[in-house]
Amino acid sequence: MRTTSSIPDSFLDELINKSDIFDVVSGYVRLTKRTGSNVFGLCPFHGEKTPSFSVNTDKQIFYCFGCQKGGGVINFIREIENVPFRDAVEILAKRAGMTVPSSDADNEIAEKRRRMFQLNRDAARHFHELLSSPLAQSARDYLAKRGISKAMVTRFGIGAAPESWNLLVDSMIKRGYTLEELIEAGLAKPRQKKNNEIENSAYDVFRNRLIFPVIDTRGNVIGFSGRIIDDGEPKYLNSRETLVYNKRRSLFALNIAKKTKSDTFILVEGNIDVVALHQAGFDNTVASLGTALTTEQAHLISRHINKVAIAYDSDESGKNAVLRTIPILEKAGLGVKVIDLGACGDPDDYIKKHGADAFGLLLERGDDHIDYQLLTIKNNHNLTTDSGRLSYVASATDLLVTLTSDLERELYGAKVANIVGVSPEAIKTEIKRKSKKKDNQKKKAFERRVSRPTITNQPETRSLRYNNQYSAAAEEGVIRSLIQDPTLIKITSEMKFSETEFTSEFLSKIYKMLIYRIETDKLTDASQLMAELERDESSQLTSIIQKPETTQSRENTIREYIDKIRTENLRVRQPDELTLLEMFEKKRLLREE
Repeated sequence: MRTTSSIPDSFLDELINKSDIFDVVSGYVRLTKRTGSNVFGLCPFHGEKTPSFSVNTDKQIFYCFGCQKGGGVINFIREIENVPFRDAVEILAKRAGMTVPSSDADNEIAEKRRRMFQLNRDAARHFHELLSSPLAQSARDYLAKRGISKAMVTRFGIGAAPESWNLLVDSMIKRGYTLEELIEAGLAKPRQKKNNEIENSAYDVFRNRLIFPVIDTRGNVIGFSGRIIDDGEPKYLNSRETLVYNKRRSLFALNIAKKTKSDTFILVEGNIDVVALHQAGFDNTVASLGTALTTEQAHLISRHINKVAIAYDSDESGKNAVLRTIPILEKAGLGVKVIDLGACGDPDDYIKKHGADAFGLLLERGDDHIDYQLLTIKNNHNLTTDSGRLSYVASATDLLVTLTSDLERELYGAKVANIVGVSPEAIKTEIKRKSKKKDNQKKKAFERRVSRPTITNQPETRSLRYNNQYSAAAEEGVIRSLIQDPTLIKITSEMKFSETEFTSEFLSKIYKMLIYRIETDKLTDASQLMAELERDESSQLTSIIQKPETTQSRENTIREYIDKIRTENLRVRQPDELTLLEMFEKKRLLREE
């Protein structure tokens, strides 16, 4: 009962059997510490200094105890390569020397993706060719004004979308594409009549804009980013989400920057800044495709580099964006520093005024992000008054208490002390007080979780949350028992237990998958079971499997789980009508039917 693909079970099972997860993961992660059947390394999906990422060679699964990502070998490839299910299977199949069988449904999706990539490529050529036409004089003037060379125009495939409603649509229709394909690719929008009915026509999404193709690391044009030529809004218009484009998981110019010899990426706000810095010799520059860096983009950066220098605009919105971006990059395990452009508005302006060498020195000396944040805090307080200095110390020590290194706390604490004119010991004492308070709060929170164990059963992902945590704890137990011993299906059959008794849709789905595989004599190993689950689903199932389960009297254990589910269901359905004895009597009758 495969839910997301028509690739035969037999092929997937064989592929997983031929793709030892230790061998596959070792190609991406350095696994150094072994404990029993678990091998540990630093997680590739979030930043950490102590290994919490594990690969279980017996169960053929991976799990990070830090960020809670988990799954089988296919899930790992999907996550690490940021590709859909079919592509992950193709990657593993090529590695194993196998050929992925296809079906009509697979062929249809593959053909849609192929056509969309081709359409995007042809659209990029159309925009690039238009840049040389009389219609794009304003775009060429803008490029000249910004000092962008022809070499950079070619390197980035920059194009133009003149102020016209249907230049792209007409051109692509002549090339054999349909209106539906143009709309699905986010290149056109359907026209509407006055009565809101859709006409059989469409108009261009990008108009009066400089066009930057967004290219993935495999060289595919996945979308577009259009910069307004005049002073209109929005300043940048990006392609909407499509079958091949996910803005949260894409970075402008990563396809070029990934080849840099530098150990640092420069992160800027706009595409023009990216082009200007590349032109000045900084081929390690990228930009997020939107107003804010996402967690997914930070993780994408961490797969190519381990340091980032933020060079956002020096206006107020740019400074605020820096403060939002720092923790996102840190959580991805990246070293962060901030480039202060001073009175210059953006990196392009700085280079025009001071030159590339000066920017290189600025990059080399860039502020440590803690210094930058302390300076920002300082600028937001009036240090000429006692209340202002006290408020500054409060904000500064709130920041310093988040540092894990005592040496860093002492170093930056001394700087704070010097600014307000107090002894370093006074700041050190305040940091210790706040640190102790923070530790106590964590301890109390942990104790609350332990005293209310049902909370620990609640998945992090909102869409997978349990409506009844008490029942879900037992439902997890049924799943875990059947994975460990598929012969226990005879107990579920004997007790007439079915998926309808689950309170969690997710766990009911897993149960149905399990029963199907058991009844059809297919493998029920964890890696096979979760092969096609979505990211959050595979992580949650891995978390469930990781929980300890008794190996004594497994038949009695699964009976107890089913009894708990039924008792809880009776309690929820008739809370005011049933006494405890009546509930047990009803449960006994159910078992005897």
